[in-house]
Amino acid sequence: MKNILLVLCLLTAFFLFSCSDTDNSNKKKIVYWSMWNEVEPQGQVLKEAINDYMKKYDDIVVEVNWNGREIRKTLQPALDNNQEIDLWDEDLERTIRNWGKYALALDDYVANSYDNTDGKPYQDVVMKSLLDLSKTYSEDGKIYAIPYQPFTFLIMYNKDHFAKAGITKTPETWNEFKEVCAKLKAAGFIPLTVDDAYVDILYGYQVARYKGSDWVKSLVLDGLWDDPAVLRAAIDWEEIYKLGYLSPNVAGNKFPQGQQEIANGEVSMYLNGTWLVNEVMPTTGPDFPWGQFAYPTVPGGVGKLYDLNYGGQSFQINKNSKYPDEVFNLIVHLTTGKWDKELAEKTYGVPMANTTDWPIQLTDAKEIFSKLGVCYPWAAGLQYNTDKAPVIASAFTKLITGQITSEQFVAEVKK
Repeated sequence: MKNILLVLCLLTAFFLFSCSDTDNSNKKKIVYWSMWNEVEPQGQVLKEAINDYMKKYDDIVVEVNWNGREIRKTLQPALDNNQEIDLWDEDLERTIRNWGKYALALDDYVANSYDNTDGKPYQDVVMKSLLDLSKTYSEDGKIYAIPYQPFTFLIMYNKDHFAKAGITKTPETWNEFKEVCAKLKAAGFIPLTVDDAYVDILYGYQVARYKGSDWVKSLVLDGLWDDPAVLRAAIDWEEIYKLGYLSPNVAGNKFPQGQQEIANGEVSMYLNGTWLVNEVMPTTGPDFPWGQFAYPTVPGGVGKLYDLNYGGQSFQINKNSKYPDEVFNLIVHLTTGKWDKELAEKTYGVPMANTTDWPIQLTDAKEIFSKLGVCYPWAAGLQYNTDKAPVIASAFTKLITGQITSEQFVAEVKK
């Protein structure tokens, strides 16, 4: 009798396993190559969200390859070899410029409504400025990537320092910025810091405020170093150094030393991406008094207050995917509703959907995102010339640490 029962149990187990295997093989399979590592906060949230998606749509299975940043090296060969990949993600500009030829145009998809969009077109429930930015990177003006986890470069500051210094309004002009620095210094605070990873952005923004980011690109590609704006921007920052508004550690600051100075409360301001809140959370904890404001305008300049470097990560769909509708529905699932909120909360980042609550640490940034203007490239365009970029960064570091004058700075970058 025991032997009969044993045989029946084995047959039942075999039958159940066989049915399960058959069920899985009949499901639509989506292969997603992720830019995140599985252990990162982003990876953890996406993993949960994908599991939730598969429960909701039980005829679909999503297979995730956690590439991490190595995707920048691994994706291209895989696509060239026609490997089965339906979905991938990376920086918005990089996905479109590098892998746009493999991607499906998504304009029709964003015009449709989905389960998570309350009867509205997808394009009406997410951040319009990021969708519009996506179009600018493609040759035909179409949408080849769906942004998520938006960011912008702002001056991140310590609100407690500002309050103790009697500062009640964030600066919008260069003169107001200098007044803020003066009040912070008078109150016993070091106003500003930077490190080697971001030092060129200070100068790039300053020149772009005078002439615009398109001109900055021409500056480094065509060598327009004799233009008065080049020297004027250098003089502005030389003055900031001479007035004692910069951290004495700037000369030797290697990333992430600059951001640790603000995280530790040693300085008041630091120009960086809105991702900074998440990066220094182990140091600051959630209660740090974060504030943000846009890089100030300059007298007689063409750059507007909300012309900033902004962007995000993004999802792309393979134009050869067997299941593009299902893949886009997965993107909607990840960038709206519960999981957009979860991603913003767990990474202290910017949500993509208009209805999602923002982390309290980025309250000021929320208003700025609603006013974004011209999108500056990284360092406002200085890095379009990869040979010249390190020369500029080195010379500018010398300038803001008193090793050279503004005139000597111009002479160095002209070489």
